[in-house]
Amino acid sequence: MDDLEIIGLYWARDQLAITESEKKYGGLCGGIAMNILRSREDAEECVNDTWGRAWDSIPPRRPDSLAAYLGRIVRNLSLNRWRKNNAARRGGGTMELLLSELGECLPGPGEGVLCGEERLSGIIAAWLEGLAPGDRTLFLRRYWYGDPLGFLARARGTTENHLAVRLHRLRKRLREHLEQEGVGI
Repeated sequence: MDDLEIIGLYWARDQLAITESEKKYGGLCGGIAMNILRSREDAEECVNDTWGRAWDSIPPRRPDSLAAYLGRIVRNLSLNRWRKNNAARRGGGTMELLLSELGECLPGPGEGVLCGEERLSGIIAAWLEGLAPGDRTLFLRRYWYGDPLGFLARARGTTENHLAVRLHRLRKRLREHLEQEGVGI
């Protein structure tokens, strides 16, 4: 079933929408949640919550890309669960590492952001669009999907060190771009 048909089921309030979403995007959503949480039980709970959030938000929303819409929901749910799970302890987990890497180039709460969240999102999206396809994919696979560096290196036939340097340069370029756009870091 294609995305438009699935979205139509949500709009018709047909429970089949959830079944079809799970069939088509369960693997994608499960992968995102597992990359963030590293706990099968927590990941499954976030994926299941994703279907409920989609049910509650479609309608009134009509997403252009169902995959991106569901991916964003599961990612946000997983990040919230990760923060809750790690509030009392700070470890060297994958998400802790990713957030610290991005902390080099993105403003944090109350760190002098001179624009709203929507504008910041637009600036970052435009920056991503301007990247070469390989760099854009690498950046998104690492920081959106949370793929481990070793996995990315094996998939690209290169070393972790090479990708770490490449990602560092991309983060530096993002920081420079944000500063040029007047975003205080």
